[in-house]
Amino acid sequence: MTSCYLTLIFFIGYNITTIDPEGCYLRASHLFAPTLREIPSDAELISHRLLLRAGFIRKLAAGVYSYLPLGWKVHQKISQIVREEMNTIGGQEMLMPTLVPSELMEESGRISVDVLFHLQDRSLREFVLGFTHEEVITDIARNSMRSWKQLPILLYQIQTKFRDEPRPRGGLVRVREFTMKDGYSFDYDEDGLDRQYQANYKAYCTIFNRCGLEYLAVDADAGAIGGSVNKEFMLLADSGEDTVLQCDSCGYAVNAERADIGVSLTENYVDSSKSNKTGGEVVSTPEMHTVQQVCEFLKVSPQQLIKTIIVTAGEQPVAALVRGDRELNLSKLGRHLGKPVQMATPDVIERVTGAPVGYAGPVGLNEVPIIADYELKRSKDMVVGANEANMHRIHVTPEIDFKITQWNDIRTATAGDRCGQPSCNGSYKETRGIEVGHIFKLGVKYSQAMNAKIQNEKGEMQDILMGCYGLGVSRVMASAIEAHHDDDGIIWPITIAPYEVVIIPVNPSDELQCQAADKLYDQLLSKGVDALLDDRKERSGVKFNDADLVGYSVRVVIGRSLQDGKIEISLRRTKTNRELVPIEDAPSYIASLVLKLKSELK
Repeated sequence: MTSCYLTLIFFIGYNITTIDPEGCYLRASHLFAPTLREIPSDAELISHRLLLRAGFIRKLAAGVYSYLPLGWKVHQKISQIVREEMNTIGGQEMLMPTLVPSELMEESGRISVDVLFHLQDRSLREFVLGFTHEEVITDIARNSMRSWKQLPILLYQIQTKFRDEPRPRGGLVRVREFTMKDGYSFDYDEDGLDRQYQANYKAYCTIFNRCGLEYLAVDADAGAIGGSVNKEFMLLADSGEDTVLQCDSCGYAVNAERADIGVSLTENYVDSSKSNKTGGEVVSTPEMHTVQQVCEFLKVSPQQLIKTIIVTAGEQPVAALVRGDRELNLSKLGRHLGKPVQMATPDVIERVTGAPVGYAGPVGLNEVPIIADYELKRSKDMVVGANEANMHRIHVTPEIDFKITQWNDIRTATAGDRCGQPSCNGSYKETRGIEVGHIFKLGVKYSQAMNAKIQNEKGEMQDILMGCYGLGVSRVMASAIEAHHDDDGIIWPITIAPYEVVIIPVNPSDELQCQAADKLYDQLLSKGVDALLDDRKERSGVKFNDADLVGYSVRVVIGRSLQDGKIEISLRRTKTNRELVPIEDAPSYIASLVLKLKSELK
């Protein structure tokens, strides 16, 4: 290939098949990846900082990013891995609209989901931007699927989603606009649904392995998607925003929001027959309405305080009790009550308790059910709100000073809690994770609500059984960096690196080095290696630093050793291990090395 150059600022990245107007494959001097010296102060996560520094993304607004050529190339490689594995299990790719009529969301009951973007067209018809596409795909199914003979079917798309996140953070980790692969299965019996669920589970495992991610599949809360059975795929990372609990005995793993806490029936509980307490003593706590304020004022620990939290389950107010240092788990409480639960508004709290927010207590609260966490069965001599402004009640004991309607596990689990699996006496240990995928058995949640039916083998009409399978393409990109980086930059797994190999001629004024680099570049391209030639008129140190920052998997240096007919080859992940290879053997050696690195990620 004839050498050609364009005089531009430092540009790196894009697809090797892209041609410039003069007919040359794009090289480092031609490609657009503007680096940053100053990193924005709001870039908290290392992936966010490195994606900005290395010219992969640029921020447009809070939680909204442009993918520059390097970033889009990585994005496309992840998408292709996803596409290949979904096709392997019989998935059929499609594309659904981003603009969704609001009436579809009303049919499913999800129109009030708080992350929806709402808008109107010129005729004032209401729409939302798709945050996931269960309603759209169910509408397609009810209008297109008639008989059990058409099933099973697995459809998927790789598409932009929109969620009005209240606190976007972490670059591509929590954003308002992002790319997700969402898939949907359709079956007529439970065995078929289970087969589809298991096939997608295995496909996800393969996808994350191929992307070089160490993950953990955990039980999780179904959230706004719903369904009976689900698994969340977590990338283990200290920077993760999710708490993952894993039993130190049986190995069971679960998102802390979903984790059940084991309860022993042999523990000593308070015996109400042995106490003469009669409701405790009411004391003044002026302007003290948080746990910290009350505890400091009364000189007690949070473990000696009971939080009385007024919630609504449907239209019914409920008082939920947890210890002062614990968090009420609304999802758990909702599962126990059999209906969605949300925090009560201040006016409901005042109506139920007769006091403003911060002073609710269970003593004398006779008009609403009182659901208490199991942990409080061991409590006595506690502090509670007095249902009166600026007042609390001390020396209170559950089941003596007030009655419990129901005992249950309603708090969020933490490290050290007993494992919730049957017959296990182990304890949870805690780690952090980033959710990169989530699969669900939806059952008839959407088909029943939207009247999506098929005729079964008996000629009867039945609701279609559905599954849902989501994977965050853009989040995988950020997560890979959280897991693979060092002080110098990104260490991409080779399967998703923007380029597998970078060729660096040390002295751009040395004609022999440039000719050798050109020839090797052509040879690697002909062997299918995704290579980039750094032909910039820069000092070698600048090129080496940029190669480390961007994270090319294999570095080929053409320098002084060329006089002896050799070039230097090293891996980004082990920069100190450098090997000199004869120039005539280099194309086959590098191609074999790339294949070997890829074979490790299966």
